[in-house]
Amino acid sequence: MQPAVQQSRTLKASDIIPSAGSVELTNGNGDVLATGSCAADVKSFCKDVAVGEGRLSACLTKRVKAQKSGNVVGRKVSDKCLEDLATFKIARSLNINLDVALATACKDDVAKMCQTLKDSDAPGSVVACLKDNKQKLSTTCKAEVFRTQQEAVEDYRTDYKLYAACKDDVQNVCSSVEPGEGHEMECLAEKRISVTWVCQNQMFREEKESTDDIRLSIRLYSKCLADSQRFCASVEPGHMRMQECLEDNMDDSSFSSECKEELTNVISKRANNFQLDVALREACEADLKETCGTTLQEMDDDPKVKRTSINCLQQYKEELKSDKCQAEVHRMLARIGRDIRFDEVLADACTEDRTKFCNEVQPGSARVIRCLQDNRDSLISKCAAALFDHEVKMAEDIDFKYPMKRACAWEMSTYCKDTPHGHARTVRCLEEHIDDSEFSKECKDEVARDQNRQAQDYRLNYRLAHACDTEIPKLCPNLCASSPGVTCGGLVLQCLQEQQDNITTQACQDEVFYYELMEVTDFRNDVILAEACRSDVEVYCKDVEPGEGRVHQCLRFNRDKISEKCRNEEMKLAAIEYRDIRLRPKLNKLCSEEKAVYCKDAKPGKARVVKCLMENMAQPNFGEECKEELQKREDAMKSDYRYDIGVFTNCATDVDVYCKEARSKLRGNATVLKCLVENFRVLADQCQTEMSRAVRLALWDYKPGAALTASCDKDVQATCPKGSKSRSAAVFTIGVVGRCLSKSMVEGRSLESKCRNMVLVAAPKDARAYFDYPESTSVMVQKIAQMQKMAGFDSVLVDPYARSGSTVTVTGWVALACIVSIVVVLVGSVFLAYQRFITAEKPHTLHVKMGDA
Repeated sequence: MQPAVQQSRTLKASDIIPSAGSVELTNGNGDVLATGSCAADVKSFCKDVAVGEGRLSACLTKRVKAQKSGNVVGRKVSDKCLEDLATFKIARSLNINLDVALATACKDDVAKMCQTLKDSDAPGSVVACLKDNKQKLSTTCKAEVFRTQQEAVEDYRTDYKLYAACKDDVQNVCSSVEPGEGHEMECLAEKRISVTWVCQNQMFREEKESTDDIRLSIRLYSKCLADSQRFCASVEPGHMRMQECLEDNMDDSSFSSECKEELTNVISKRANNFQLDVALREACEADLKETCGTTLQEMDDDPKVKRTSINCLQQYKEELKSDKCQAEVHRMLARIGRDIRFDEVLADACTEDRTKFCNEVQPGSARVIRCLQDNRDSLISKCAAALFDHEVKMAEDIDFKYPMKRACAWEMSTYCKDTPHGHARTVRCLEEHIDDSEFSKECKDEVARDQNRQAQDYRLNYRLAHACDTEIPKLCPNLCASSPGVTCGGLVLQCLQEQQDNITTQACQDEVFYYELMEVTDFRNDVILAEACRSDVEVYCKDVEPGEGRVHQCLRFNRDKISEKCRNEEMKLAAIEYRDIRLRPKLNKLCSEEKAVYCKDAKPGKARVVKCLMENMAQPNFGEECKEELQKREDAMKSDYRYDIGVFTNCATDVDVYCKEARSKLRGNATVLKCLVENFRVLADQCQTEMSRAVRLALWDYKPGAALTASCDKDVQATCPKGSKSRSAAVFTIGVVGRCLSKSMVEGRSLESKCRNMVLVAAPKDARAYFDYPESTSVMVQKIAQMQKMAGFDSVLVDPYARSGSTVTVTGWVALACIVSIVVVLVGSVFLAYQRFITAEKPHTLHVKMGDA
């Protein structure tokens, strides 16, 4: 008759790892007794297993696991055998040499990493050392260490250090808990406040060692088993892979609530204790040292160092050398954006405000963070500062903007599927498509909210902040308050707009222009204007939906009613709009064909395209709709110098010197322009050039009653009746008044002094010089006639008294140019004739030079 089990070689003592100390093997063979309480179970389940070195123990343990998972039917391992099995494992945990399989697999690893430790002096210390260095172990050793961890998860007593520290606490605090399957540790965790420090330290050590593998967390593993099979079936456990896979899928509608709740609790613990974030520690150890100048040990020892170093990783994410570290930091930031419990700094700083304002708000899905944002103005300073820092970090990637990412999932997959995340690229993609009819209201609202927030501080606009990082210190220094959490309030953004012509980098110019597009689209994106016009919007535009420039149109329609500060801010924005046709969507659309035909080479910006279009308004095929819209712009230019980019830019100094008071009275009444006309002779050359163009354009497209040209209304009525009755901007009227007034000047007719000044300002620089003398052009002609008579010409070149004959008549500035040309020719001719006359009879001597004889 064959024995029930096979016998193995006899090993009564074990010193496989000499440094750990020699020991007598349990039961003389390092295994469960095959003849005791487990005899029947061994016979039933392990009859082909050789006794010794823990093989029967492993066989019985495997059977017990199968029973618990429901994978077997029939006989179960008896309770008495289970007790013997537990007793054996507890005894084996004292010294690594008692666990033959473990000692054999880890002999070389102990020699490398745990040589100085002795289980004979400190039971369980060698295994504890191996757990601390688990990632450095050989494959066979790592597998055996993992097996011991699984045993400790099932029964804390098999981890000697944990058992020694917590057995009294279990007895005192959790005596009513059913033993096994991790119940004791779960109970102690729930009642941690009543647990001794010695036990808490060992609990934390065990938690830290087991956090990287979901199989070592009974609670998480059991609650997430179905979800891990559904979403992560191909993911190998270990190195946080399973937990991260579950985390990536926890927003799926089919994800179980119990798994989500437990996973959230686990992540929250990890976020608040860096020692538990095994994946981040492993991935970023080298980068922490090289980029942030610190070590894991220093972070573990000093909470301040830990926070500073974590912030360093987040701030310099792009510069980290390890791709794995970058990925882990990215994951950390995504977590922070999803739940305040995952942001230790924000959670600690806002404890008081969370209780005050958000006590009824359920954590998760960024709800508490959103609640704090909604109560921003009432937060205490440290919470406001932490919230602002949080938002700056979240600005870089839509993965960190949880509400937007969730609301815009379909839009991202439809419009931005080929757009990489990071650098706010996907956010920009959504912004560019926000007016698409297919966009959901939820997504539109989130994108608009994000844009409104960006407008409150340039640092919240990731793309602009990074594109202009070298320009801002030079052009807009010291505009932000130094107090933590206090935003710039749009001051830097406004400064960049004012300094736009001085920006040297194209990337910064592009981002400032994009911000201007945001401003003209939604008044809330100009935080200074929005504050100045808050009450006016409520009174005059409360039923107007923000977006597509509708509120701006409403405020400008009511500009005679709105407050002075609101009107000033609207006028500032309108001046910005006039710099670039792309900032006037309606004008840009109506003039698209004219742009392509007449201005295809005009570069956008500095009003170049609009200027080109206005210069071509008289073209016979110029569209009426475009002309009408340009006329509106031109009317605005005539009423406020800020709308004329040439005058505004080149006359800034002159305005400060000569027209400061007029500038304070701006209300669309051309006060500054009229002041510049009055002071024209003392203006800088560049300002004179721009003012001459502006006034010439105003007279060229004259409109009765216009503020700038009102001084000429009477003269136009008296001298140019056709012009006064003409329809402004019509093809047949363009230039009528300008030609008429210039002709009157040439012919010496009397004009009112202010109108005369206006015409002189409009005159080209060379032509203007001939009117700086009291003599009229007719007097000049008479003088020319006298000169030709003195020169002795028989035929009359100029007859000032002739009133008939065949003539060619020209008018306006062309006439003046002709006269000037004639003057030049005649003066030259007279001079040459005179020279010939005075030298004709003069005696002279002829000298002839001959060659050598």
